[in-house]
Amino acid sequence: MYIALAILAVLAVYAIVVYNGLVKSRQMTEEAWSGIDVQLKRRADLVPNLIETVKGYASHEKETLENVINLRNRAQGVPAGDIQGRAEAEGLLGQALGRVMALAEAYPDLKANQGFLDLQKSLETIEGEIQMSRRYYNGAARDLNVKVDSFPSNLVARNFGFSKAGYFEIANDADRAVPTVKF
Repeated sequence: MYIALAILAVLAVYAIVVYNGLVKSRQMTEEAWSGIDVQLKRRADLVPNLIETVKGYASHEKETLENVINLRNRAQGVPAGDIQGRAEAEGLLGQALGRVMALAEAYPDLKANQGFLDLQKSLETIEGEIQMSRRYYNGAARDLNVKVDSFPSNLVARNFGFSKAGYFEIANDADRAVPTVKF
């Protein structure tokens, strides 16, 4: 009888430890997503300033500039929990921003404009921070997913409603391509 109670106690302690590990992993994943969201918001806030600066020098590139604004609005309109949808929208926005940055090569006055250079530097910094945030999130999602899928922690995960987290990745291979700019 004492042996059975001891085994039950060990199993209960194990279940508690596994449960707490799953909670920690889920919280790390949510915190990591929050970090991505903050960086994406910073980028979205920077886009209108960048576009206005470029508009002054490249007014006939209206379609390219409007596309960036539309993609920015689309990215911001993706529901908060739709990680795959957000990744897709942000990938398209990143590609469009690359085309805007490439416009600077065609406009020497724009390349020399201090406001544009400051915006470009800020955007490059934010893009680097987004990349770091994505890596951190994907690492946290991977850790949670391993716990949710691994035996015997998957037994605890299944019984307490833990689920796998989606990765923040580019869904369309075309979004990985270097943007082309035609004049």
